[in-house]
Amino acid sequence: MTRMPGSAAVALSALAALVLAGPAAAQTAPDILTYRGADRSQRILDGARREGQVVLYSAMIVNQALRPVADAFMKKYPFVKMRFWRADSEDIAAKLSAEIRANNVVADLAEGTGVGEYLVQANQAQPYYTPNIERIAEKYRDPAGLWTPTRLSYFSIAYNTKLLAADKAPRSFDALLDPQWKGKMSWRIGSLSGTALFITNLRMAWGEEKARQYFQKLAEQKIVNFGSGSARTLVDRVIAGEYPIALNIFAHHPLISAAKGAPVESILMDPVATTAATMTVPKLGKNPHAAILLADFILSTEGQEILAGAEYFPVRPDVAPLAGLDRVVPAKAGVPENFIGAEALNKYNESSERIFQELFR
Repeated sequence: MTRMPGSAAVALSALAALVLAGPAAAQTAPDILTYRGADRSQRILDGARREGQVVLYSAMIVNQALRPVADAFMKKYPFVKMRFWRADSEDIAAKLSAEIRANNVVADLAEGTGVGEYLVQANQAQPYYTPNIERIAEKYRDPAGLWTPTRLSYFSIAYNTKLLAADKAPRSFDALLDPQWKGKMSWRIGSLSGTALFITNLRMAWGEEKARQYFQKLAEQKIVNFGSGSARTLVDRVIAGEYPIALNIFAHHPLISAAKGAPVESILMDPVATTAATMTVPKLGKNPHAAILLADFILSTEGQEILAGAEYFPVRPDVAPLAGLDRVVPAKAGVPENFIGAEALNKYNESSERIFQELFR
């Protein structure tokens, strides 16, 4: 997820400004991106062979995911050289903004939580079609075809199992209001996957009035605002015993650490906030055939299995996550899920941040 909503907003504003910058920004998508004819595969292969390269900007971890994806893709399509650049989503948006401004877009595909949303809002995303989208649940798709989901994220609390027994840990949002947790909980600030997502989840699920009343009570718990690292870093602090409980962390992070002997565990709460990293084809890209070939590959069974092996949650239901991680998949755990897609993230983020500033700062 992006780190700083303020920085992300700057990147988005820069992108949006480019819509009026000149005729180049209004280019239409190449036909191949949305082509569905019987010879689609051959046309894509022929075009990708001519282009000979493809560039992916992504927020995925390099050694765990990006390098294995590139190696497998180039083994399958040796006539296309795949290059990638890894950064947090806000930095990807900023780099794309600069490239569009210079009329020199290097990326053929952009992937990450938030990146697609920025491009869509700035009218810089091209519609595209991949047959693999039919294998993905409709609730995770974009009706306009401007982005496709690549991987899912589920959010939970984490708690230190040395400091809290399993039967004493809070298992509902209401349980977080117990006075015994006052000053003992932490959450990430300055991140779309931290406080903003926590607040947005309950506003969407409960409605504004009930959620507001809850936030006012939660504010009395004096939650520690953690802003000095990633979601992974906050889990590490829970493991170290600095905070007994962390709110709204990636649900699989504690499981990965617990499997290595760390004293930490996840608890899903009803409803489970769920987001998706998205993949977008930016306008002005130089290799549309290779771009759609790579998009097809990432969403194929083979591509999704690589992401599963990298400890991500695949979007395809026919590709299982790593053994041991499936217990934090809401559908398998029997806990209701609240999917917060691109439109909702954009709609609620600013107002959720205002609620945080008012009540929790």
